[in-house]
Amino acid sequence: MLKGISIYPETLSNKKKINRIRRDKNGTPKETGRGNLLVDAAESGLIGSDKASDGPNAAPHIDQLPIKVDYGDELSPDQSLTPGGSKTSSPSSPGDDVMLGELTFSVDYNFPKKALVVTIQEAHGLPVMDEHTQSSDPYIKMTILPDKRHRVKTRVLRKTLDPVFDETFTFYGIPYSQLQDLVLHFLVLSFDRFSRDDVVGEVMVPLAGVDPSTGKVQLTREILKRNIQKCISRGELQVSLSYQPVAQRMTVVVLKARHLPKMDITGLSGNPYVKVNVYYGRKRIAKKKTHVKKCTLNPVFNESFIYDIPVDLLPDISIEFLVIDFDRTTKNEVVGRLILGAHSITAAGVEHWREVCENPRKPVAKWHSLSEY
Repeated sequence: MLKGISIYPETLSNKKKINRIRRDKNGTPKETGRGNLLVDAAESGLIGSDKASDGPNAAPHIDQLPIKVDYGDELSPDQSLTPGGSKTSSPSSPGDDVMLGELTFSVDYNFPKKALVVTIQEAHGLPVMDEHTQSSDPYIKMTILPDKRHRVKTRVLRKTLDPVFDETFTFYGIPYSQLQDLVLHFLVLSFDRFSRDDVVGEVMVPLAGVDPSTGKVQLTREILKRNIQKCISRGELQVSLSYQPVAQRMTVVVLKARHLPKMDITGLSGNPYVKVNVYYGRKRIAKKKTHVKKCTLNPVFNESFIYDIPVDLLPDISIEFLVIDFDRTTKNEVVGRLILGAHSITAAGVEHWREVCENPRKPVAKWHSLSEY
């Protein structure tokens, strides 16, 4: 049984009036003075359209958009949408015959603290990923396989093909006897402010051939083209969508998840919740989240959210579901992601959105496999 619409206190206290933009017969936008564009007005960033048009980064034809937004708030690497709306392969994208450079790092072990210490030092000879500047803005994400319980990333270094990071990461709670079963995975990326970050390549380092017992081990490895295949399931999420064309309202219900991986290094069950982001194009215009379900890998949420979305905006709307493991002591970790709508990257996601649009007023519920974030 559904719990009904989940409205948080901040929505009630911060909600401001937004004029809905409609078009007349000539296609010219005009304000009706009634209604709200989305339920989550305070969080949408759409308040104050005058500021948006005055900003230095405002789009030249912003008055032609059904939604007025401030393009000064750019997406970070972790917020960037994965969709097919991101840029396609360009001449600057590395191909099979392009050298991707080398990565230098060190591995050490702190016996008193039972901690693995990895220092990402530098990279050399990275390919050009930005054809305009003939350079790259590299950074590195690192994960310890096979459990992917530890995820870290370096800072972004601007306009360089030979970045020097010199960043040290310490991973506690890893017995020395388990090192031989672990693999270090380095993902080299180039930050892109306006689109999805470019993947330069990856480095896989099995620790079976590394012995840091006598001190720090210095290593240099060639960066290889990324293997798209994933080595671990991220679980599944069941959601239901229903669109009311007369009321111009989308109802999103987060039903349940199953087979979520254990994200806690202790091996205990996680504390998952789901964050729902609504995008118009590549701009996030609303965000909501479910309650945390304690100590379960098969949570049942049954929480619904309602958004006012005009019919003519549906082709440009995307709904992102992030399943997140809540951790009271450390940073929350994203378990997996699902995108429905304009930026859906899976056949199941495209089909689900098509059924919702073609069957108004009918709730359409489906299971989806979560992808890596």
